[in-house]
Amino acid sequence: NIMATVSENIRKLRQKKGISQDRLSKDADIALNTVVKIEIGENPNPTVNTLEKIAKALDVSVAELFK
Repeated sequence: NIMATVSENIRKLRQKKGISQDRLSKDADIALNTVVKIEIGENPNPTVNTLEKIAKALDVSVAELFK
């Protein structure tokens, strides 16, 4: 499941950077609830825009989220 991979990668990258979900939500300018739901797989279809914001906040390419 591709979204499970994305969820896991976002969580791993965030933890590697040592930032909280709250910090990521602020850096990416998206709702904390959105970050939480994506990470736990409750948001199976985040928008491209959301993924771009998260990738930018984590300083990676969007493609990196799918690896």
